[in-house]
Amino acid sequence: MTETPFDPRMLEALVCPRTQTTLSYDAARQELVSKAAKLAFPIREGIPVMLIDEARALD
Repeated sequence: MTETPFDPRMLEALVCPRTQTTLSYDAARQELVSKAAKLAFPIREGIPVMLIDEARALD
């Protein structure tokens, strides 16, 4: 089964749900990273999961 790729152009429309700041794309981990909130949001099957409860806390 091949994974659906994330379209980086989506970053233009997405912001962190907690801080309303821009996100960066981590292709290796398939995550969108909010440095301001210190959270990483997963990308599943090419779709960002922008739920705070689903985010991974960054150190």
